[in-house]
Amino acid sequence: MKTSLTGLVALMAVSLVAGGSRTANATVDMQKKAKAAGVEAPNCLTCHGEKLPKKGASTMNDKGKWLLAEKEKRKAKEADGAWLKEYVEPKK
Repeated sequence: MKTSLTGLVALMAVSLVAGGSRTANATVDMQKKAKAAGVEAPNCLTCHGEKLPKKGASTMNDKGKWLLAEKEKRKAKEADGAWLKEYVEPKK
């Protein structure tokens, strides 16, 4: 059975919101805000280490860790995907 992209995105959002972990703040709305700000955010891998993060078992990549740090620094209730416009890739 094929799953539509819309259904997959909806499932991902529900599982992240219901997860209750630090990454539970990730939503499709955050992705939309990032895209509206001109940030390339095609999928969950923009901030996560997994294609489809699972409840309690997701990891964050550098962008995701930065976004969580910004949330704390700004004392915001939730992270804003548009903040990613300020993100600078670390030098390797």
